[in-house]
Amino acid sequence: MDQHNISRKHFIRNASALVAGGTGVMLGGNVMAGESSRESSAIPDQKNYSLKNVKLETGFEYEEGEVIATKTELFLIKIADGKIAAILPNDPKAKAIDAKGMLMLPAFRDMHIHLDKTFYGGPWKARQKKNRSVRDMISLEQRIIPELLKTSTYRAEKLVELLQSNGSDFARSHVNIDPTSGLNSLKNLQLALQNKKDSFGAELVAFPQHGLYYTDSTGLMREAAKMDIDFIGGLDPQSIDGDIQRSINFTVDLAMEFNKGIDIHLHEGGESGLKTVEYLIERVKANPQLKGKTFLSHCFVLARLDKAKQESIADSLAGAGIGIVSTIPFGNTIMPIPALYKYDVTVLTGNDSIIDHWNTFGSGSVLQKANLMAQLYGYSTEFDLSRSLKLATANVLPLDDKGNRQWPATGDKANLVLVDASCSAEAVSRISPVRSLIHEGKIVFTR
Repeated sequence: MDQHNISRKHFIRNASALVAGGTGVMLGGNVMAGESSRESSAIPDQKNYSLKNVKLETGFEYEEGEVIATKTELFLIKIADGKIAAILPNDPKAKAIDAKGMLMLPAFRDMHIHLDKTFYGGPWKARQKKNRSVRDMISLEQRIIPELLKTSTYRAEKLVELLQSNGSDFARSHVNIDPTSGLNSLKNLQLALQNKKDSFGAELVAFPQHGLYYTDSTGLMREAAKMDIDFIGGLDPQSIDGDIQRSINFTVDLAMEFNKGIDIHLHEGGESGLKTVEYLIERVKANPQLKGKTFLSHCFVLARLDKAKQESIADSLAGAGIGIVSTIPFGNTIMPIPALYKYDVTVLTGNDSIIDHWNTFGSGSVLQKANLMAQLYGYSTEFDLSRSLKLATANVLPLDDKGNRQWPATGDKANLVLVDASCSAEAVSRISPVRSLIHEGKIVFTR
């Protein structure tokens, strides 16, 4: 199958068919349900079915007080109306789809991506070296966006399919709102997401990629706020718009007026970067409705602070309920994620750019991001690796820190992946392959 053309038809044809005698076959594999006339019977009822031989984590194994392994057992999982209806002792003879001992984990969530502008789904093209600064990139976008818009709906759908093949059933996507795009990037992406609504969830950030005032986008942002988006975005208030307070005030006021969250790209470091963080903290504390709904993406300034200041800012971010969304950069911008975790700051991740004019290295896998984080910060023990999974799942873990199972639970949405791993720690360490993705009970990807 062409990896760029994963269709729901193919998913269903490759999902498990119940065979004579009441035994099932694994999701994926080499078994097909038959020709198109039989596709609807591949899974007798996509809203109500069972999975047997599903591996779930049940606890930790200790040696001298240290977690040395993760305990697992096989279960029978019943799914009904998009939710987990029951978690039962395994029955190998049950009339159910056979998961063949694959590990069940929460579906992954890409929490920072640009679905609206990508070269993915078309010819390969590397980034141009001459475009380095954010302002350089704005100038480039002003030239290329009219051409990108011609295929942006199609390419967004292809990008969604790439995310699905890597276990993600949800994304927070930033979408350009600027004088060159107008509202067309948003409209085109909304069409793509409408086409994928049965197999993928999303929330949208109205993102003034060309600045609020550097190119006058304030009127367009106000129009976008009325168009079923979830967050008001922003970009480098000082280096792009030349005024931290003016830019942040507009963003906060618009979010308050339309009851939206906030997610601001902050690339700049130094004094202006720090002042931006501190002023946003001040504004959110003054407007507690924004607590838990406000995020700083990238926020590279944190990587350049001394340890004491990093911890002080982390404490302030936690107090204001402001989260950090990081793509886990390395080099000279390694983020103080351990300090953020220490103070219970919400940390999320995403692929950001995937094969576009900004970056060509995005893989579509947030499990890979969890693996990179574990490597960067030395999270190499069974316990630390298992905790690192939360970066891929937007902070949902099968076991709590004491080893008690907290996911899945009866009544949870059936958003899950089956991976070829013995436990979460191995899945993170080896970036274990995703075998199936289920979104609200529907099997939407299997290999």
